[in-house]
Amino acid sequence: MKCKVQSLIIGHPLLMNYFFCLVHKRFDPMYSDARDRIRDGLGEFSYFYSFMSQPKFQLDTFRSWAGKSSDISYYLNSHHIDFHVWSLYGRARPIRVIAMGATGVAKSQYDIDTEDVITLSVQWINFESKTVGTAIYTSSWISAKSDTHTQQKFHYVGHQGEINIDQAHRGYTVASDTNGYLSINPLYMKLVPTDGYFAGQNGYGYRSFEAFIDAVTDLNSKKVDMNTCDTKLATIGTTFQETAVLEAGRISLNNQCAMVEIAYENDTSLIPIELKLLK
Repeated sequence: MKCKVQSLIIGHPLLMNYFFCLVHKRFDPMYSDARDRIRDGLGEFSYFYSFMSQPKFQLDTFRSWAGKSSDISYYLNSHHIDFHVWSLYGRARPIRVIAMGATGVAKSQYDIDTEDVITLSVQWINFESKTVGTAIYTSSWISAKSDTHTQQKFHYVGHQGEINIDQAHRGYTVASDTNGYLSINPLYMKLVPTDGYFAGQNGYGYRSFEAFIDAVTDLNSKKVDMNTCDTKLATIGTTFQETAVLEAGRISLNNQCAMVEIAYENDTSLIPIELKLLK
């Protein structure tokens, strides 16, 4: 899996290994509501655009792996691709990918040979009507310091409606002599203690870990099975499509932005079986 994977081992390490992708947007109340609205009333898929970025000093933080074992698309595009796959799972699937990258800052300022910005252009097909949709996922780690650590937003268009979310700006701002002007998002993680104690348990960043631990506990006690977990969490079994898109993007970049086809076993299969470089 080319995504950030969190694992927890309970009991015998060879018998009880469970994995899921840490894609906390599934636990954001706005994103989860948007997913449900996409599946209930917006019709078939037409267009999706997402953008996610982090400030350029993160290149120093990630120096040990940036451009080596991963890139900015694997790191940040994965979040919105997962949201998109989750929203359309069983109704549409990605079939072709073209990637393009921008360079300059990482190499000149940090001596890291990697892309500054990566954009994936992905064609999807709707199962019912066989019509196609277009998705554009862009991620960057060369942003300037601003009012928020990370910019993140998306625009979804269905045949019968559309949704816009700016996750970084929730209408909550703080200005101080110490930190200047900031857009605050305690829905993700409440960083300021309450009466001296940690109080971030209700943030969706925290809940993404909590949900995994709860699922492992329930699996080990046989209260649920993996099919139940597949419907609620970003398990390996339900994230093959997003992994294929990310890997196809890397293949495209490594081959002068050539198109990569995502092949499936049949017209209704949800699991990719091959990535075909088209030249």
